[in-house]
Parts: sequence; C-alpha cells; structure tokens
Amino acid sequence: MASPVLPGSTHDLTAARQHGIMDALVEAGLSCWADKAYLGAGGPVRVPFRGSRLRRWKIRHNTTLAKIRCVGEQAMATLKGWHLLRKLHCSTNRITDVVKAVLVLHHA
Repeated sequence: MASPVLPGSTHDLTAARQHGIMDALVEAGLSCWADKAYLGAGGPVRVPFRGSRLRRWKIRHNTTLAKIRCVGEQAMATLKGWHLLRKLHCSTNRITDVVKAVLVLHHA
C-alpha cells in the first residue's frame, strides 16, 4: 500500500497516523520518544508532561526524555545545516546510507 502524499501543513501526529507509523510501532512492540506535538498519540509514544507545578518524578521524566531526544535532534540539525539532503542526486537507498554515515560521524 502506497503512503498518501500529504500537504506540508499536515500536523505531525496526523501524518504519522495516516502513514501507519503508529500501527507499525505497536506491531513491532517498540516505544518512541516524541515532543509535545504528539500529545494524545497514546500507545507506544512517550511525550513530556505539561504544566508548571509538576511532581519530581514528572520533572525527571521530562529531563530524561529531553536527554534522549537531543541526540537525534542535534544530528538532524547537523544534516540541515550542511544542506546535504538538498544537494544529493542519487537513489533513496544511497541517501539512507549517507545519512547513517553522517549520524555516526556526528556522534563519534
């Protein structure tokens, strides 16, 4: 089944649901960590707690979540800063390998 093409204004959670990402996570038994845009996603998606008067364990949860997510966020910022993906003119399989290599180098 081909994934539908969605307009750029589509909300992240809506796009994830329409592309079957949420169902795939449940089927694979995987959890993921997301930002506040995924509030209400439920299931395997872990999001930060909101509010100004949080209990200590909720603050710890948010801190841990931020530490986990920042690793990927920094690597993606590196890719965007290099404008690497705009300049590539090769197959998507090769692009995946290039992105993996850049992420390894970024975290080395």
